[in-house]
Amino acid sequence: MKKITKSDAEWLEQLNEDEFYVTRKKGTERAFLGKYNSYKEKGVYICKCCGNELFESDAKFDSGTGWPSYFKAIHTNNITEHIDKSHGMTRTEVTCSACDAHLGHLFPDGPKPTGLRYCINSISLDFINK
Repeated sequence: MKKITKSDAEWLEQLNEDEFYVTRKKGTERAFLGKYNSYKEKGVYICKCCGNELFESDAKFDSGTGWPSYFKAIHTNNITEHIDKSHGMTRTEVTCSACDAHLGHLFPDGPKPTGLRYCINSISLDFINK
């Protein structure tokens, strides 16, 4: 996968302030307000910053947390996991492997078959209908 690197100024030409804050500065959108939290269309969720395919709609489930949740990524190479020790806790952050955009966090409390819950900020995503 080809790595995409841009300066903050270049990202700000492409993203609005909220998108920049979440994807480039590791922010979080407010729960239950994201565009894709209750979204039910069939297709593929892609990275807002670079278009990298991240999750299929068939892997989406209602976790009740207020953020879109998925039990698996399209391909494990499309997402990178990092240890996140911010806010006084240890979590697993997930980023886009192509452009390093912050997507959200991964938790081990999801449904079968994986038991995983990718808790993702809607603002980090775009959607392609299929």
